[in-house]
Amino acid sequence: MEGGAKKSTSGAHGALLLLLGINLFNYIDRQVLAALEPDIRASFFAAGDVNAMTKTGLLGDAFFVTYMISAPILGLLADRFSRWIIVGSAVILWSLASGGSGLAVTFAILFATRICVGIGEGGYGPAAPTILSDLFPIEIRGRVMAIFCAAIPVGSALGYVIGGLVGAHLGWRWAFYLVAPPGLLLGLLCFWQRDPRVTAHHLVQESPRRSLRNYLRLFRTRSYLINCVAQTLMTFVTGGLGYWVSAYLEYRNQSPAMSRTIFGLITVVAGLISTLLGGIVADKLRPRFAGSYFWVSGIGMLIACPFFIATLYIPFPAAWVAMFFAIFFLFLNTGPSNTALANVSLPAVRATAFAVNIFVIHALGDVQAFWLLGYIGGHTNMHVAFLFVSGIIFASGLAWIIGAKYLPADTAAIETAQT
Repeated sequence: MEGGAKKSTSGAHGALLLLLGINLFNYIDRQVLAALEPDIRASFFAAGDVNAMTKTGLLGDAFFVTYMISAPILGLLADRFSRWIIVGSAVILWSLASGGSGLAVTFAILFATRICVGIGEGGYGPAAPTILSDLFPIEIRGRVMAIFCAAIPVGSALGYVIGGLVGAHLGWRWAFYLVAPPGLLLGLLCFWQRDPRVTAHHLVQESPRRSLRNYLRLFRTRSYLINCVAQTLMTFVTGGLGYWVSAYLEYRNQSPAMSRTIFGLITVVAGLISTLLGGIVADKLRPRFAGSYFWVSGIGMLIACPFFIATLYIPFPAAWVAMFFAIFFLFLNTGPSNTALANVSLPAVRATAFAVNIFVIHALGDVQAFWLLGYIGGHTNMHVAFLFVSGIIFASGLAWIIGAKYLPADTAAIETAQT
């Protein structure tokens, strides 16, 4: 084991490519809904309904509530059965449900399809990063997670572009129809993959033993708990912004189709560069600063805060520049924070660690952001709602900075336990 400890498992790069493609459509499916929120609101509710934004915000809650509830259940299964079968089945389910969103003739039916999307992604969320953690060694895990997470800004941006352009020319329903076929194909490809726990180094291995002590150890790991807190705050920010940015841009009198496209392009460029850079920088700094994954995450959020506030006060088109830098630093944590989750959890319960994290960050993060920002925006205005978000950005960065002193010892403890 020592001679191959720093080598990636056979087939690792092919698996990374497949999971990257799936993650891309994961976030396209999520943000298509956000980009089309004004159109959906106009289709199902009267123009003068003061609660219309709160109600459409429930579509995001329908997805994330079921996502966060199903993730721990399916995460436990992913620790015990083939993770690729779990992933493939989950991707097919959410792709069918996403396409079905376009067929909804009532708000209740649309609500139900988003529930099914949430269940599907609940199977994918815990298993996919766990597969990558099994395939790649700790020395390069940060950049691998960064590559995997690069699909977040790119997929989110493409969701806005697809939603904005397709919605403007063909109607909002066609945007949902178009995202389903690629997801179905990628889901089917998962059934031809091998679980790394069985084929690592071409040797048949026993499934790692797990006990109640392994799970209790996870919840006594301070860096894991602090990471969950920081990611919860960050998820409130990114989830809330992603869902309500279309409404905010309309509040700022920006053209719906054009502004969504510009926002999507900014998210692609700033988010992609930042996500990749965050993982690479954190990996490079790790030999000198063992808490680098938290330092990079925290500093990025603290820098993002003033840029985000500036976006709210600078007139357009100059505001797009401030928004670019705000998004750039908001995404800097994506690779490092997820790498830290993997590094402080035992392989035997790693899928569960990600699943519990998913439950917490969505239950207390974007699920609350959807209705709360919708309520604030509907009863005051979107400027007030987004100003509230700026305080959450600062709190998230502060949490990672505080947690940096615990991360080195917690990571070392897991490495020692594996030897």
